[in-house]
Amino acid sequence: MSSTSEDRVRIGRYLARTRAEGPGERTAVWVQGCTIHCAGCFNPHLWTFRGGAEWTATDLLARVLAEETDGLTLLGGEPFDHAAPLAAVAAGVRDAGRSVMTFSGYTTAQLDAAVRGGRTGVAALLAATDLLIAGPFVAGLVDRARPWAGSTNQEFVPLSDRFPDLLAAARSTPDRLEITVAADGLVSVNGWADDDTLDALLHDLGRRTVSPAP
Repeated sequence: MSSTSEDRVRIGRYLARTRAEGPGERTAVWVQGCTIHCAGCFNPHLWTFRGGAEWTATDLLARVLAEETDGLTLLGGEPFDHAAPLAAVAAGVRDAGRSVMTFSGYTTAQLDAAVRGGRTGVAALLAATDLLIAGPFVAGLVDRARPWAGSTNQEFVPLSDRFPDLLAAARSTPDRLEITVAADGLVSVNGWADDDTLDALLHDLGRRTVSPAP
């Protein structure tokens, strides 16, 4: 697991409001940087630790709380490669009465080993997480039944009992894919879909949104 600054984190994408990254309306933060590199990853552009925008934990927390959503979802990249600053953000979100979901490509066994090895940032982020979705994406085990998870090996692990609806929602919430088209034509996608579904959606979207030249 990579070690980053205690109070600064590189953010690859910030989404103020989404209903595709957990139950209810949530703020989603994708960190920039991952050491796992799962084959078939949906966000390989977030593997590098270069790029994105650097935030202090204090500024990121203030921005998240200002959104007034149901909670925060941490994705990546790999949140536990940025554990210390994200732990401070997550703790502040929970102190405000909101829930925290964290996605990780590490298994629970690997995270537990990191804690036993003295990785205090990892321990702190686990302590500030209500629902952990853990395990690498495995392209041959695509999950078509549960929301949010990409493959069936990934575990849904409740780490607190403060928000029992988080785990319950995994049994009743349909998977969602959000596609946003900005005024300048930039297309942004979040949620999860297999390559064939995504290609079909974006192909159809392109035909519907691209105007013919004058």
